[in-house]
Amino acid sequence: MFRKDLVFLHAPSVYDFRKDTIMFGPISDVVPSSPTFEMYPVGITSIADTLEQNGFNVQLINLAYQMLRSPDYDVEKVIAGLNPRIFAFDLHWLPHAHGSVEVAKIVKKYHPDTPVLFGGLSASYYHEELVSYPCVDYVVRGDSTEEIVKQLVIAVRQGVPVDKIPNLTWKKPDGKVVVNPLTHVPDDMDYASIPSYKYVVRSVFKYASLHNTVPYADWLKYPVTALLTSRGCTQNCSICGGSASAYKKICNRSKPAFRSPKVLIEDILFLQNLGQAPIFILNDFRMAGPEFTEEFLTLLEESNIKNELVFELFFPAGDEFFGRLDKALPQYSIEITLESHIERIRKFNGKLPVSNEKIEASLESALRNNCRKIDIFFMTGIPKQSYEDAVSSVDYCAYLLDKFQGDKRLCFFVAPLAPFLDPGCRAFEEPEKFGYKQFYRTLEEHRQALTMPSWKYILSYETDSMTRDEIVEATYEAALRLNQVKKDYGLIEEKLYADIDYRIRMARDIIREIDEIVKLPQSEQKAMREQMRQKVEAVNKATICGNDELKWPFKERLSNGFTLFKVLVGLFFKEWSLLFNRIRLTLTDDDFRTVNK
Repeated sequence: MFRKDLVFLHAPSVYDFRKDTIMFGPISDVVPSSPTFEMYPVGITSIADTLEQNGFNVQLINLAYQMLRSPDYDVEKVIAGLNPRIFAFDLHWLPHAHGSVEVAKIVKKYHPDTPVLFGGLSASYYHEELVSYPCVDYVVRGDSTEEIVKQLVIAVRQGVPVDKIPNLTWKKPDGKVVVNPLTHVPDDMDYASIPSYKYVVRSVFKYASLHNTVPYADWLKYPVTALLTSRGCTQNCSICGGSASAYKKICNRSKPAFRSPKVLIEDILFLQNLGQAPIFILNDFRMAGPEFTEEFLTLLEESNIKNELVFELFFPAGDEFFGRLDKALPQYSIEITLESHIERIRKFNGKLPVSNEKIEASLESALRNNCRKIDIFFMTGIPKQSYEDAVSSVDYCAYLLDKFQGDKRLCFFVAPLAPFLDPGCRAFEEPEKFGYKQFYRTLEEHRQALTMPSWKYILSYETDSMTRDEIVEATYEAALRLNQVKKDYGLIEEKLYADIDYRIRMARDIIREIDEIVKLPQSEQKAMREQMRQKVEAVNKATICGNDELKWPFKERLSNGFTLFKVLVGLFFKEWSLLFNRIRLTLTDDDFRTVNK
């Protein structure tokens, strides 16, 4: 009854990154996690919560975070001491392709008879190749696998066949791969909290470890949370693995499934009981249509929301939308991934294919309606973008600052499309149409690429407009120019400007040094790379922007003691109620075995 049914292991991007010298560069500079990609997918917690609600014991161990936190953290010792019925790994985005499989090999080393399960978008795309690895037994496919994993855990507990479980790819004892039909594609997301913070808080005292569930390295200092509004997307951006066509190909999803406004509001109110940090509302909820949008905005206005909310914009908005956010919330911010200031590129790519005038009108409206911060992201390496196209995005940033009188609420970022083209996106499936030359196609090719000496060689592509060298150089040149613009307009202080300028130039020099090292015989390269380790580590995080530029400042990290106490007491009693579910489940298992005998 007390045995763990499933243990989720979130692996680092590269195993063991603590020993390898790899110049990851700016590939993670505009996301909360480090180049180790220690942030686990939000779906892990919804799967774990669904299983626990049904009487199973599920533990999450963020190995990547633990390895970052402590150089002495012994992964093999931890794994050897575990004894679940199933080990599970996320392979949602390809940057985890190396570490996840390597840690799965360690699992099989110490637990050769324990099943190993993989899931996530990348795992779903490469399911047949992935399950062919000796260390992998099952792959669950699709974007909504809570029910599938539950059925698999029951089958493993009771020793029954898995051939009827939908969305499952598995191996027979003779090694033959079996692909069950992908038919479980729910239209409604209200059956699960995505992510489930209640599970995370319960698991802290259930398994007596806070650090196993920490999402990313700085989270305890900056505990921003996020809520997913949908699975699937109405947009079809050519380079996005979460686009409409990618979800159709990978998950058999023809339209997005949304969480209802009521459930989203319930989750927001729960999170504000934990602390006053901003809450990021993932995906543009307006995709669900005008009725959904109206209901959600009305509930926001009626609820006593205390936290700042951050919204993604997938298409323009005006005074009616921003005015209602301003009325409903104490503070709000928005994020726009513009990718390019050039309309023809956006139109070809499918990302915000509207005029710059409409983009600027949206920015003007947001600023007029008291939006606290507007993050605008540009990208290098997108289809039909030349070197000059990429670098001149900085001129557009200066133009916007001039247009809006240097408003410091405008925050600009530029980053490469890296390290890989997402499998399933239109550019990956039709590279010639979008002007891409791909260096890696298979899962194993991407796995090995992650161990290359610098992010230039990790890049899985170049375009008909830019070589790998030009993509790297355009990224650093644009970052240098943007850093100068930020200083000139007073967006950053002189000290931060000088620090970023130094790191960008140092990173560019390191790239060139590595280029010379790779020309040496293989036997000499490792020693030379090791000599550069300290320099490489200095520029592997926050190379092209400051650590705090992406953050939304707030005063109190945690709620007052009484509020937190009430939440914890409620979750403690919830854990006791789940204990009775486990008792019933154990008795059911015993009855099943008796009947079989």
